[in-house]
Amino acid sequence: MSFNGSLDSLYRQVIMDHYKNPRNKGSLEDSLTIDMNNPTCGDRIHLTLQVNDGKVTDAKFDGEGCSISMASASMMTQAIKGQDIETALKLSKSFSNMMQGKDYDDSIDLGDIEALQGVSKFPARIKCATLAWKAMEKGIRSQEETN
Repeated sequence: MSFNGSLDSLYRQVIMDHYKNPRNKGSLEDSLTIDMNNPTCGDRIHLTLQVNDGKVTDAKFDGEGCSISMASASMMTQAIKGQDIETALKLSKSFSNMMQGKDYDDSIDLGDIEALQGVSKFPARIKCATLAWKAMEKGIRSQEETN
């Protein structure tokens, strides 16, 4: 088996693990709440964030959708928890660039998120992968506007 084939297989396993065993599933009380959906495929996300002193102290999601959107939400909540807002937004920008096949800041450790890199070859699925990230950006922007 080629390296690429085994890497694709590993990436599929990581995605399916996050889909079947989602991290940070649920919702938070007294938190920033963002609901978004992807009408083209029916993905829906309910994201709750706790942001204190410019830092994402907790993040949870609920919703329904394809394995890519739910795995991406799981990975995103893991990646942003404990990060300051600026870092969370940088992660989101790098992820968005990766999804669009653009150069991205590889000095930022995306961890499991890199498993979604292959989605960029399927334009119809990019919105699935980026839904949770767009929700997070929307929530942070809305909070910044109210402060």
